Amino acid sequence: MQVRRVVTGQNAAGKAVFVSDERLDATTLSLLPGAEFHSVWGSDAIVPLPTDGSPPPMHGWFPPVGGFRFAFFTLGPDTVTLPADLDMGAALAELAAKLPGMADVMEPGHPGMHTTDTVDVDLVISGEVWLELDDGAQVLLKAGDCVVQNGTRHAWRNKSGAPCTLAVVLVGAQRTP
Repeated sequence: MQVRRVVTGQNAAGKAVFVSDERLDATTLSLLPGAEFHSVWGSDAIVPLPTDGSPPPMHGWFPPVGGFRFAFFTLGPDTVTLPADLDMGAALAELAAKLPGMADVMEPGHPGMHTTDTVDVDLVISGEVWLELDDGAQVLLKAGDCVVQNGTRHAWRNKSGAPCTLAVVLVGAQRTP
């Protein structure tokens, strides 16, 4: 899937202008067959306005405190499995290169489970997905449903036979002990 991104900004005279109109290809990973990730926009800090619409500095999939990300991700059905001949070392290196920081939050002993220092606002665009929390607690989310994740430990489970696409906004938050 491609995502169309239109960006606005202001020119030197302060007039609102269209800065870009482009299609973004999905990031895919051999470690997550059927998944697609689209990093649409974000910043590692508060964005000063006005802006000329240039992309702000952004490092990693997850934002730091005060930063944000806007993205789409598509999760393939759980029935899609890893190829038997997958080179795990190469797959992990690919994950680190394409989605920096993702592997750092994943729990190796609990596939898909992760915890981030973010507040996530997620909207199911198409399909359906189960959101799993601690102790196996789950809720089914369908197209049009949204969830606010407040830095909780969770995993996404697509038990259907079709892909599920979510729009996500991640806001960097400060975790305290």
